[in-house]
Amino acid sequence: MVGCQNNSSQKDSNKLQVVATTTMLTDLVENIGGDKVQVNGLMGPGIDPHLYQASAKDVTKMQTADVVVHNGLHLEGKMGDVFEALNKRGKNVIKIENGLDKTKLLKSEDNSSQPDPHIWFDVSMWQQGAKEVAKGLIQADPKNQATYQTNLDRYLAELVELDQYMMNKVQELPKEKRILVTAHDAFRYFGQRYDFEVVGLQGISTQAEAGTGDMRKLADFIVKHQIKAVFVESSVPTKTIEALQAATKAKGFDVKIGGELYSDSLGDEKHDTATYIKTLKANTDTIVNALK
Repeated sequence: MVGCQNNSSQKDSNKLQVVATTTMLTDLVENIGGDKVQVNGLMGPGIDPHLYQASAKDVTKMQTADVVVHNGLHLEGKMGDVFEALNKRGKNVIKIENGLDKTKLLKSEDNSSQPDPHIWFDVSMWQQGAKEVAKGLIQADPKNQATYQTNLDRYLAELVELDQYMMNKVQELPKEKRILVTAHDAFRYFGQRYDFEVVGLQGISTQAEAGTGDMRKLADFIVKHQIKAVFVESSVPTKTIEALQAATKAKGFDVKIGGELYSDSLGDEKHDTATYIKTLKANTDTIVNALK
């Protein structure tokens, strides 16, 4: 399950060695670090960070890196002990959670005490994450501060453009059609930022299974609101959404599968979605075009 992306088997001793957990963070560090860093991503496209368990090889990579970057907010839920051990060893660890405006964090709708970790779907929050990465890289490598700051400024400008693109795109849908039904509850930050009602069949973690009662309730919701399309996710098995589609059909309403969304990982080169910006544009286009 270890899909190392954007890695080089040869370490460049002139560059800051960074290990990032998710594909989103690998891309973020590459944008801020530029040619001053060498980034080793633990998870490849389609890998679910909720369920990811670090191998002995992964732990070694993190122990020998100059900097380790992770999301926090319990996204990498099975790696908590690893991060704790790295902190105790005095490792430079960048935790995106630390740079976020806590008043914008969403709680799980199942009354869990855990916050929703999918903050990258609100571009304004990802800007905060970018600033936290730049801050951490500067602390670890102060001689290249000017480069990191220049790269940050450029990337923040690109994120402002992305945010505006998404704002404009969703305006193509009337308010009553902005209902997003997905496999698990990953898109609530998207809903909060871009004015969508978001309903996930599973909770914020893919570890929880959807029950028949959940399926029936959501099928009734789809029929009531005449929702044209529901969506599968790249890092979640399609069986739950296919079962939901069947349950809705049994009630006399045909809902189509509107396409595949990238939820807990970026896309890939094959689909021209290997960057954060391309992935969020693709998601927004897929959602809006299917619900029109």
